[in-house]
Amino acid sequence: MRAPQADSKVEITDLHANRPRPHATERVRPRGRGSRHLVLFVKLPRIGRIKTRLAADIGPVPAWTFCRSVTALLFHRLASRGRWRCWLALERFGERGRDGLANAGWTRLAQGRGDLGQRMSRVLTQLPAGPVVIVGNDAPDVAPTHIARAFAALRTCDVVFGPAVDGGYWLIGLRRRYRHPGLFDDVRWSTRHALSDTLANLPRQKVVFLDLLEDVDHGPAYHRWIHRQRVDGLAEP
Repeated sequence: MRAPQADSKVEITDLHANRPRPHATERVRPRGRGSRHLVLFVKLPRIGRIKTRLAADIGPVPAWTFCRSVTALLFHRLASRGRWRCWLALERFGERGRDGLANAGWTRLAQGRGDLGQRMSRVLTQLPAGPVVIVGNDAPDVAPTHIARAFAALRTCDVVFGPAVDGGYWLIGLRRRYRHPGLFDDVRWSTRHALSDTLANLPRQKVVFLDLLEDVDHGPAYHRWIHRQRVDGLAEP
C-alpha cells in the first residue's frame, strides 16, 4: 500500500523494514517497562446521537443497531486474554451498567471534552507507562491480529497507523518513548485529510502502516460490510 504524503520529515516504513531509528526531539524519562495498553474509544449507543452520517443514509434505528452491535463485537473480540491491558474510553462517564457492555477485563476511562485529538491526548496522559494502541468502533473489521501487529511494530517504530479508505485512520499506536507535543494540532477530523494532517505533526519519526480498512460511516460502506458478513456466513440475510 502506498503511504500518504505529508509535509514533514516522517520516516515511513512497513512492518518488515529494518531502518535506523531517527533522532526525536524530546526523550521521555523511563518510568519502568510498563504494560501494553489497548484503548477502545466509543460513544455510548444513543439513537440520534451516534453515526449521524450513516443514519442519514439508512435511518437512525438501523444506525443505532449497527453501532451497538459492532461496539459489543469489538469489545469481546479484542479482549486481552493476557496479551495487553484493556481500557474502555467512554465519551460519557458514570453510566456503568446502562450501556449493555460487560465490565470483565476492561477498565473504564473518561474521554472528557474537546475534539477527537484533544480527547485522545487526554487519555494518553492518564495511562501508565508502556506502548498504547487506540482504536475506535467505526471499522468493524478490526481483529486481534491487527492489534498484535501494531504492538509488534512499536518495538522498533515510534508511531503506527491503521489507515482508512476515507483518508482517516482506524488505529493509532504510540511507543511513548518520546513525547509528541502537538500530535493532533490542526487535524481536520472526519475528512480525507485526517491522516495526512497527523503525519504533518510528526517531525523525523519512524511510522509504520497496517492494513487499509474501511470505516462504516455512510450507507455504501454499510452495505459493503453487510455483503462481506453474508459472504462469510456471519450475518442474517
